[in-house]
Amino acid sequence: QVQLVESGGGLVQPGGSLRLSCAASGSIYGRVTRAWYRQTPGKERERELVAVISSGGTTNYADSVKGRFTISTRTALMTYLQMSGLKPEDTAVYYCNLHQNFMNYWGQGTLVTVSS
Repeated sequence: QVQLVESGGGLVQPGGSLRLSCAASGSIYGRVTRAWYRQTPGKERERELVAVISSGGTTNYADSVKGRFTISTRTALMTYLQMSGLKPEDTAVYYCNLHQNFMNYWGQGTLVTVSS
């Protein structure tokens, strides 16, 4: 079993930056894909893939965040999402995801609000 805990969300002004962290615990091994998703308030049925990083380090991003967000990992337990040039439309609950051995694990989410 794997547990994920996100942190780093908060209120930021447009154009500002935030770094989200995801701490993993439990049994993590083999090929693991890590990702960040977000869910916009009022669209609870839609969870958008923001960024993903494979165990080999290959990254992919949603078109809406390319050039502004960077996903990275440090050790097998930490995943980060560096966000810069934030826009009001980036306001959402951000979820950490880990995919391992056909299982998907989710954190509880951290709220990012971009507003002046």
